[in-house]
Amino acid sequence: MRRAVVETPASSASRSSPMPPPFSSQGPTIVRLLHLLWPHLPLRLTRARAQSGPDSGSFPTGPLVLGGQPWTDGTVLDASPTARELGVRRGMPLGSAHRLAPEATFLDPDLAADTATVERALEALAAFSPGVAGTVDPADPAFGLLEVQVDGLDRLWGPEPVLVERIVGALAPILPGPPRIGIAGTRFAATTAAGAAAVAGQPWIVEPSGEAAFLAPFPAALLTPDPEIRARLTRFGLRQVAAVAALPRSSLVARFGAEGERVHARANGQEIVAFQPHRTPERLVLGLGLEPPIEDLEPLRFVLHRLAGTLADQLLARGAAAGRVELRLALDPAFARHGTPLSLAIDQRFPEPTAEGEAIERLLFARLEREPPQSAVARLELELGEVGPATGQQLALFVPQAARAARLGWQLARLALAFGEDRIGRVELTDPEAVLPEARWRRLAIGSGSEDGFRPLVPGGVR
Repeated sequence: MRRAVVETPASSASRSSPMPPPFSSQGPTIVRLLHLLWPHLPLRLTRARAQSGPDSGSFPTGPLVLGGQPWTDGTVLDASPTARELGVRRGMPLGSAHRLAPEATFLDPDLAADTATVERALEALAAFSPGVAGTVDPADPAFGLLEVQVDGLDRLWGPEPVLVERIVGALAPILPGPPRIGIAGTRFAATTAAGAAAVAGQPWIVEPSGEAAFLAPFPAALLTPDPEIRARLTRFGLRQVAAVAALPRSSLVARFGAEGERVHARANGQEIVAFQPHRTPERLVLGLGLEPPIEDLEPLRFVLHRLAGTLADQLLARGAAAGRVELRLALDPAFARHGTPLSLAIDQRFPEPTAEGEAIERLLFARLEREPPQSAVARLELELGEVGPATGQQLALFVPQAARAARLGWQLARLALAFGEDRIGRVELTDPEAVLPEARWRRLAIGSGSEDGFRPLVPGGVR
């Protein structure tokens, strides 16, 4: 284990200035962050799945490029060391990677499996600390870096080295290989310590208030991702973090703007991005067995009304709303025809987030009328997804019918289920001043036209 022990007296600038420096934490609270780094985690996970499968000995050797086949429209997600030596880099088009390394083996990624694996790792970390963070998107450059807030946990789990050992042991069955580990008081220092750890699995611990002295001998290029600023720092002869930290903040701001201020803060061991714990999307699930199984839709609607109302009450009690619902039906095989599926799943997105049980019931029943089960239903399970805080809607003061647009959206969604989505739509104005009338608007399907899929429908936009 490497431990950086540094005593850093207050600088003369901080003694003479009555104002605290930018980005500095207020109060006596000392934050301690543990960073666990698995370099090239997407390729590691792909190899681990292949080695644990039925064809464990068939994983290819030589240059490897993860992201898809070279004739597909995609980018490189990860690459092996031999492929990187040939010039393959993360984010480049797959066709360009094939021209650089034609002898490489191109692998298709399993993004859903990678995401589920990291989510399980975050759940395991949550058993040690309430403050955990990390991206679950394999396309994110930070994929493979997990953060844990460890200050105040010594009485529960022991000193930091003991806590690290426990955490690494808990993650060993989930993520392949030992991670690189760093502990410091800022996110930048903790990441740097994890990346600089010479031996995987052995933590590099930076003592409290020793971040600036720990970072001092590192290359100044680590302070910013901007290649132009890196080149200018080199031209100015600022090759180490200590040289940048010795400069006045005003000089860096004058040269590099807002990024110069962040560079100065990083070099002096100050936090610039507050730690934000990861919050797993909440889901509410409720199931009910049916004895005897139900064949008709009307009795099934009574059970659906009960489940939807119960889950809606839980949403209201939490001040939350759901954006999606999944209805799962287990069918009775006793009187089913041969070859009939024994389960039916209905996934439905709402026109807008809601906590109204009746609205959820009506929308799902419309789907059941269009796609009725082919056998008697033995069990019904309802799951609400994309649960988040409910947001209010600002209505106009002098327009009493202003709330009708939201109700209209639900009615149109039901009509689209009954008569087909190609028959129900809305119109969105794109360029009211266009010369050609047909260029002033575009037709959209129900529920489309926005990133979150919850854009309300307006009465004037219905065709």
